[in-house]
Amino acid sequence: RIILATPSGARPAWMAQKYPEVLRVNQHYERYHFGGRHNHCLTSPVYRRKVREMDTALAQRYAHHPAVILWHLSNEFSGDCYCPLCQEKFRQWLKKRYGTLENLNQAWWTSFWSHRYTDWSQVEAPGEMAETSTNGMFIDWRRFSTHQCKTFMMAERDAVQAVDASLKCTANLMERFWDYDYFSLAEGMDVVSWDSYPAWHSGDDVAKAAEFAMNHDIMRSLKNQPFLLMESTPSQVNWKPVNKLKRPGMHLLSSLQAVAHGSQSVCYFQWRKGRGAAEQFHGAVVDHDGRDDTRVFNEVTATNEALAALTPVCGSLPKAAAAMIFDWDNRWALDDAWGMQIKQKNLRETCCQLYAQLNHCGVETDVVGVDADLNRYKLVVLPMLFMTKPGFAQKIREYVENGGTVVATYLLGYVDESTLCWLGGFPGDGLREVFGVTASELDTLYPGEGNRAIWVKSSQQSSIKDYCELLQPAEGTEVVAVYGQDFYSGHAAVTHHVFGKGHAHYIGARLDDAGNAAVLRAALADAKVHLRDLPQGVEYHCRESENARYHFYINTTQSAVKVQVESGADLLSGKNVLGSMELKPYDACAIEEKVK
Repeated sequence: RIILATPSGARPAWMAQKYPEVLRVNQHYERYHFGGRHNHCLTSPVYRRKVREMDTALAQRYAHHPAVILWHLSNEFSGDCYCPLCQEKFRQWLKKRYGTLENLNQAWWTSFWSHRYTDWSQVEAPGEMAETSTNGMFIDWRRFSTHQCKTFMMAERDAVQAVDASLKCTANLMERFWDYDYFSLAEGMDVVSWDSYPAWHSGDDVAKAAEFAMNHDIMRSLKNQPFLLMESTPSQVNWKPVNKLKRPGMHLLSSLQAVAHGSQSVCYFQWRKGRGAAEQFHGAVVDHDGRDDTRVFNEVTATNEALAALTPVCGSLPKAAAAMIFDWDNRWALDDAWGMQIKQKNLRETCCQLYAQLNHCGVETDVVGVDADLNRYKLVVLPMLFMTKPGFAQKIREYVENGGTVVATYLLGYVDESTLCWLGGFPGDGLREVFGVTASELDTLYPGEGNRAIWVKSSQQSSIKDYCELLQPAEGTEVVAVYGQDFYSGHAAVTHHVFGKGHAHYIGARLDDAGNAAVLRAALADAKVHLRDLPQGVEYHCRESENARYHFYINTTQSAVKVQVESGADLLSGKNVLGSMELKPYDACAIEEKVK
């Protein structure tokens, strides 16, 4: 079967020569020359027309071929353009969003430094040669760039589906990519797919596995449906600072991890290594020697056998008890904020730390946007939700009042959707009443500097780095932990507040793993979520269908471990399991439990 890609990610030399406007312009207002890929202007009417003609011809030739099962639109969409066409489209987008210049000036707070606009023609995209201090403009430029990419992608989708509407479309997304809002892009595709390239064996494989578990859960959560692993390597890549081979067994393990989180596929870049150019040494199923008896080929064969055994799993999904909020707008707002640590706010690191603790407890977690329905979850986690959009705070209030449990961290509710600060104290937008706490000040620690949190009831101590909020608990709010150092020693660092029928936990500092575990385990107990006693480095995930549950146990360590598992047939080994089994290094099982 074939997933057929449209080749719009890299245009030919003749087109760049004949139509220079298809080439992007950078922040210095310099137009790129031909070369590379993804340096075309997404706004260019010429390029959109040429892509539509090409996609139409491709679809007319292949859409009804029995091997073609899915359209793959372009490849790894990325980047933006500062050409006159994009500048004018940006102004049009702003006019539609704000209606009047007065509204725009208010949202961007342009009275600062005499930045007020008196005519739409004065507005230019932010960048190194233009505006560098208007946060509201920065985030709107990212929103606009997402919009341009989305309309370009959807134009490709419409071109191929006009020939055969039954063929679905996907676009492959990437890890740690912040230029576009993936929740928005996912609305324009039928199936989400992504390219997963963990840097295995570069340090802590257990932490790396948890990080990519979260990545898989983001991709599954974009449309709340199974996704595709579009690209992976059976051996190594060629573009990281150090390109290390996967140890024996790691390819199968990482492939099974993707399936456990909801992937319907394990696909490779690439089948055969190309002889020249930039990716001639990127890993492939078939190497330059052309042999089919290599270690890598045998590992791919073993992975194929495992995937065949897991065929019953296809179509099922994990049912998450917890949700973590991740909002691209919030990421952009934090990155552009002049405060805290200028270069790195560490949002992703905070998310990974909290997610890893849920993962270690065997708690399935969706990673969702602020528009998600929270009522299907028992626990909701808000890591560094600096920006709160209209209606979200009220959603959290109702969720907790009605019996939900929420955990939030430092920097909650500082700005609105235009990056204007909430007035009246943080967290703003009505969240102080829910959490029963006010963050009166924020201390940002230097690299290497630290503090410690002391648990009030147990005297347990946890190390702190990066951030310390000075919290003022309201009457009735429980102080769970206090600071152990600096002038705010003894002040609240972690709190718990009963609000309505639910619970609101607040973490005022960036805690170590043990501290985060203590807070999350208390919150999971409040939410009545079942915790699993898993050995260190073992992941648990469960995909469910109408007829069965599929329990995955994955050993991400180099040591053999014994785990307690459900009784049933292990689809991978073909053996029946009765309650416990030993997992070898980089080993996994998938226990099928029939539902009566």
